[in-house]
Amino acid sequence: MSDIAISVNDIVKLYKLYDKPSDRFKEALGLTKQKKYREHYALKHVSFQVNKGECVGIIGTNGAGKSTILKIITGVLNPTEGNIQVNGKISALLELGAGFNQEYTGIENIYLNGTMMGYSNEEIEKRIPTILDFADIGDFVHQPVKTYSSGMFIRLAFAVAINIDPEILIVDEALSVGDVFFQAKCYHKFEEFKNAGKTILFVSHDLGSIQKYCDRAVLLNKGEKFAEGTPKDIIDVYKQLLVSHAENRDINDEQPKAEEESIAEDSVVWKNTLMLNPNVLDYGEKDAEIIDFAIIDAENRITNNIQKNTMFKIRMKAKFHKDINEPIFAFTIKDLQGTDVTGTNTMYEKINFGTVGAGEIKVVEFEQNMNLQGKNYLLSFGLVGYRDSDFTVYHRLYDACNINVISDKNTVGFYDMNSEIKVLQ
Repeated sequence: MSDIAISVNDIVKLYKLYDKPSDRFKEALGLTKQKKYREHYALKHVSFQVNKGECVGIIGTNGAGKSTILKIITGVLNPTEGNIQVNGKISALLELGAGFNQEYTGIENIYLNGTMMGYSNEEIEKRIPTILDFADIGDFVHQPVKTYSSGMFIRLAFAVAINIDPEILIVDEALSVGDVFFQAKCYHKFEEFKNAGKTILFVSHDLGSIQKYCDRAVLLNKGEKFAEGTPKDIIDVYKQLLVSHAENRDINDEQPKAEEESIAEDSVVWKNTLMLNPNVLDYGEKDAEIIDFAIIDAENRITNNIQKNTMFKIRMKAKFHKDINEPIFAFTIKDLQGTDVTGTNTMYEKINFGTVGAGEIKVVEFEQNMNLQGKNYLLSFGLVGYRDSDFTVYHRLYDACNINVISDKNTVGFYDMNSEIKVLQ
């Protein structure tokens, strides 16, 4: 009996892109000999295997082909070339609730989805108490799903997909659904699957979850398999790939380093290496101006991705257009809901500049250990001061870029106290 759960063999997915519907119609009827379409390869000769009992993560930038390969594996899409072999019953968390009938009640949709997955009514009936307990939507399960709130709909759809007891679970960015308590329940169920030796194929932008749960990772880029290996190694390659995308250059080129000698070079623009917010809020008097900034990891690479519990730096470069007395450099880290999580400035840290003259450039670097929990945050910069005792904003960049904290262990709240535990008795 084969130990391979999923075998992806030389998969190609080609889409024909037409400029207008009439071109597609003419070609279908053979009314034109000219090619009326452009070819777009969503996947190009992708191959990999997933062993039984293994948890494999798939990562990559948007448009890399991650969701396409999952849809081909689950039979939602057909490949243009190549073949897929699946040994085991699949439950897929792709587009939650895609198979639900809006006119049916929740109970009726449970039977509908179970039947589509090949279960008998008796097998589905045995699973209904577990599904209803997991979804926790009460008597609404007897009402048509068109009357559900979006949260209730997602809870039921997730509960059906994950409690059918499949041999292979395929997940596409579906674990962070519903409120925080339901998310915790989803992750707990995911861990149950892993501990039970189920086969899992997992797509996520959450690199911390990939590192924590997966035995192996596959990196897709522009429809091709770019790399495969341990989660840590592939995440490192992915970080370099993000840098090369930002700079529009080959990943095999030498990766940018934030060396000390590059600080004074006008040709070096650190922020161009980062993924930047196109909607950054930029304001201030501009008597002094933040002209560059960087996030620097423990390997001295400029990157948006920082491993938890490692040292990292935040660097700012400012040009002064007028004489300014005691300027204050600041940064703030917020969560995605806009709550200030942490931050500091040169005044708090008792750094005094005196008077900085017009035309001067100052570079300030904040170095610290990354103790924040693994997730995405927003980074803002400020250059302020006091003029004639009045607080003055020279330049601020709100939500200039993100910091993605990669972690395989999170605790409660915003940051980790890094507790050392001893069992004394």
